[in-house]
Amino acid sequence: MIGDLLAFLGLSFACFLFWQQRRQAELAKAAIKRKCDQLDLQLVSIALGAHKLKTPAGRWRWHTIYQFEFSALGDDCYVGELIMIGFRPMNFSLPPHRM
Repeated sequence: MIGDLLAFLGLSFACFLFWQQRRQAELAKAAIKRKCDQLDLQLVSIALGAHKLKTPAGRWRWHTIYQFEFSALGDDCYVGELIMIGFRPMNFSLPPHRM
């Protein structure tokens, strides 16, 4: 009986984490698309980079890195990064690209 309850709670927690990750991914996609539109760039693809515990600034915060490919002129491809902490985009990193 207790085993069934613990299994149900574990499964519920796993589903909750998956749901929150999907929500964060949708918000990251919208933020990346908005940034590319602001800079007049063509968005090619978005991928989950990694989950990490330590930010690039050295602080201990759980965060997610999304990598995205974009094109400036249509015949080139660059890779940028977005760091999301929770449901907020914190830092965009774009390499130098042609205008």
